[in-house]
Amino acid sequence: MSSDLSAPQGPAPDAAGVVPTVPGAPPATVPAGDAAGPVAALDPRRRRTLMGSLLATHLFLFATYAGVVVILLPQQVAELDPVRKAANLAVVTATSSVFTLFAQPIVGAFSDRTRSRFGRRSPWLVLGGIAGGLLTICVQFAPSLFWITAVWVLAQVALNALQGPLSAVIADRVEDTHRATASAFVGVGTAVGATAGVVLAGQLLNRLGLGYTLFGVLVAVFAVLFAVLNRDTPSTGLRPAPFAWGAFAKSFWISPRRHPDYAWAFAGRFAMILGYQAVSAYQFYILTDYIGLDAGRAGTVAGLLSLCAMVTTVVGTLVFGRISDRLNRRKVFVFLATIVMGLGVVIPLISPTVVGMVLYSLVLGIGYGAYIAVDLALMIDVLPSGGDAAKDLGVLNVATNVPQALTPPIAALLLLTFDGDYAAIFVWSALAVVVSSLFVLPIKSVR
Repeated sequence: MSSDLSAPQGPAPDAAGVVPTVPGAPPATVPAGDAAGPVAALDPRRRRTLMGSLLATHLFLFATYAGVVVILLPQQVAELDPVRKAANLAVVTATSSVFTLFAQPIVGAFSDRTRSRFGRRSPWLVLGGIAGGLLTICVQFAPSLFWITAVWVLAQVALNALQGPLSAVIADRVEDTHRATASAFVGVGTAVGATAGVVLAGQLLNRLGLGYTLFGVLVAVFAVLFAVLNRDTPSTGLRPAPFAWGAFAKSFWISPRRHPDYAWAFAGRFAMILGYQAVSAYQFYILTDYIGLDAGRAGTVAGLLSLCAMVTTVVGTLVFGRISDRLNRRKVFVFLATIVMGLGVVIPLISPTVVGMVLYSLVLGIGYGAYIAVDLALMIDVLPSGGDAAKDLGVLNVATNVPQALTPPIAALLLLTFDGDYAAIFVWSALAVVVSSLFVLPIKSVR
């Protein structure tokens, strides 16, 4: 996605350059390489078209991610083998997380060096959107766990080929004075899309083929529409930037000894995602096997939980982010936010009901919203160097992507150890989230 070859993957950036996670899709940074130079001002009409296109394309992209990962895949895997569904889902999601870990930076590197009369980004937007859409449709026809995993991995790689260059558009075409607004449009599209995807997939739970087909068609159509409505500048006259795989790989390493505050912040993010994702990744099975709902009811409730979490996450982000800026304090808010999240996770342990899950979503959303708002600001405050801000923020994706890959096998192991009791996942989640709060305490350079 990046014009800075070292910036790793993730979804839509916010004004700070990073965004919260959704299932299957980790945070990222606004690429800095092209943004370093002046960007020509767009006329108001073209700017409005670009902003609306960014919102719509991210909405359908993240609706696809969330709808498939949270609802459609778990149901398809459960139908394949109801007894081993948790372990099998772990295979699918963990494998896709590993294979897509560096998909966006690699595609971004190729995108930066693409020379065509259609520009650098549009060829990848169209190719990634169409390929990702078609492969998403094909998942429904996979006859075994192996083929479900293989086709979904390919679909995610293709969707990353769309997502990376799409994110780079902000740095390429939006001037500094409107970049925060563009990022806000992307953030709204991401949040609404993730929620809408779960809600829509829940309604199509008994019609998996239609669900996969609808998401695949929508993401492909809007990728092509974006390229058509927002013409890219021809890049045939540009000289390719120098690129070396060795330097690219080494750029991800930031010495903990030289930058201890960044290392502590990294560790805190890693532990928090490890706990936060544990329940999210198995939400559908929790509703069916722990709460006791049938599959159809579970799909509907999953949509409700997503709506609840979206509302309180937005509120938590806006309220506590502003308070943190006014008081110029970060650590205490990150600490308290993770404690609130831990308390939210405990609620279904005390009340394993639909009401308990709704309260869990509301409380967790407030804590997570406060966390992502203040933690991002803290991360920016402890960056090793201003000159490599995009790269250093991008390295944080490892603290999101790796836990996402580890969560499914950890959850599957917990279920195996505790005889399928999903309460073990809630206990693990609460402990990991609360432990993450302790990592901010040694940070010295930030209040």
